[in-house]
Amino acid sequence: MSSPRRVWVVGAGLAGLSAAVELTRAGVKVRMVEAAPRAGGRCRSYHDDKLGQLIDNGNHFVFSGNQAVARFRETVGGAGALAGPDHARFAFHDLADDARWMLDVNDGPLPWWVFSPRRRAPGTRLADHAALARLALERDRSVAIGQRIAPHGTFWRRVVEPMMLAVLNCPTEQGSAWLAGRFLRESFVRGGQACRTLVALPTLDAAFVTPALDWLRVRGVEPSFGTRLRGLEFADGKVAALDLAGTRTPLHDGDAVILAVPPWVAADLVPGLQVPTRHCAILNLHYAIAPPPDAPLITALLGATGQWVVAHENRVSVTISGADDLVEREREGLAAEVWAEVARTLGISAPLPAWQVVKEKRATFAATPEQEVLRPPPATRWPNLFLAGDWVQTGLPATIEGALRSGDHAAGLAMGHRLRYGIGA
Repeated sequence: MSSPRRVWVVGAGLAGLSAAVELTRAGVKVRMVEAAPRAGGRCRSYHDDKLGQLIDNGNHFVFSGNQAVARFRETVGGAGALAGPDHARFAFHDLADDARWMLDVNDGPLPWWVFSPRRRAPGTRLADHAALARLALERDRSVAIGQRIAPHGTFWRRVVEPMMLAVLNCPTEQGSAWLAGRFLRESFVRGGQACRTLVALPTLDAAFVTPALDWLRVRGVEPSFGTRLRGLEFADGKVAALDLAGTRTPLHDGDAVILAVPPWVAADLVPGLQVPTRHCAILNLHYAIAPPPDAPLITALLGATGQWVVAHENRVSVTISGADDLVEREREGLAAEVWAEVARTLGISAPLPAWQVVKEKRATFAATPEQEVLRPPPATRWPNLFLAGDWVQTGLPATIEGALRSGDHAAGLAMGHRLRYGIGA
């Protein structure tokens, strides 16, 4: 298959930006439209008047071994950074008994760290960690984590649950063992230098979105914001026209379309498309206070409402995954409750500072075996229509790496190339 004459990329989230960048790299003409007034999708930054700061909607972690993240950022450049420790050391604080520890993963792929009680979570045994090794080898997509690892006890509570809740964003015992294994194989199995946790600084916009937009504009790709795709017209076994904000836009011979939109939008646009139907929430709480200078960049909380505390330069942010039972909570009470946990963990003796709660009710698809099988492949039955998004089959949970990888997949298919990253391998 020869390269398409022109590709319409619908959606300027990370998946759409990745597709547009990859196509433009290859010399393909790209037209990009986005219904929202700005790019970024669910990874966005904005100025919050209540805090008086530029903030991200949430803490979106990436790992040092993420291949698509590295490729994307190497291509688009930009002033933003991904910050994190030089080694894979994860700070934990269990508020139930005030225990604190570092999960300390050695740099190389041979996991000798699990043999050292000082590097493991307190109360866990060497034999416990064999369960993670078995999970990394999982091939059965119908199995939940709770069917492979007993969902109780110290190892579950201090290792498996916090890790997999953050990665899968659904109740851990219900999460897909296969997806959990895919995550482990691309991170911990490769050693500590592949699983250092990184945070975008100063913002997600600076690290991902603005550099991509600037890179595209220099090469003649100017996204059309506030332009909603209302429908697709099919004829002769392919997409023949787009309904853009009520205007029929015909496709020329050789044109292609990449839909990089949420799954519920894609399902409305594409006849018979099967997509994940269950989604889980993520809450993020932001506090306008500088953390102590010795605070770890990221601290995992156990026995608390909050889960992951991120110490930014001028604020403290907390992420709560799988937060369906909290999305209807009254905001001020929730902010005060989580602040008390943060203050205790970071040793801050200060009243509740200015705060903000950001709720993403449909943050990701629920990464259960039942929902995993509903993820469609990036190619559709129409030869000029492709899908991108962290909800499409990527072989990964719904992550930044998955979103960028999906855009790369869709662009490659539109150009008739082999996929750079294996799907379902």
